[in-house]
Amino acid sequence: MRLSKSRGFTKKERVKQKKEIQNLFKTGKRMSVRGAKLFFLPSDLAFNRVAFALPRGYGTAVQRNFAKRISREVYRNLKGELARSYDLLFLFYPGNDTISIRENQIRLLCKKAGLLC
Repeated sequence: MRLSKSRGFTKKERVKQKKEIQNLFKTGKRMSVRGAKLFFLPSDLAFNRVAFALPRGYGTAVQRNFAKRISREVYRNLKGELARSYDLLFLFYPGNDTISIRENQIRLLCKKAGLLC
């Protein structure tokens, strides 16, 4: 099955620069639920940009990569329901890395932040 382009996740939709990520941590609005935090700021772009972070000591490299892969997939499926023109940073803490738990975390964070349409 092929996904449509609107559900893709391109490089332009990622917050990549260290300066931008630090700015999100320092000045971004914060929302938290058990096991996750969301930092967000409005941007001038017509689309959202996102980054996923994990704290130091989040298990092995395999566990960190798996956690980020799950997070990206959940975000891809949810991004059509989100308000546009924001930079987002999701911070996930060690725990149960399942798609359903991660989806609940991201959905709750976005709802608390008022980003869910």
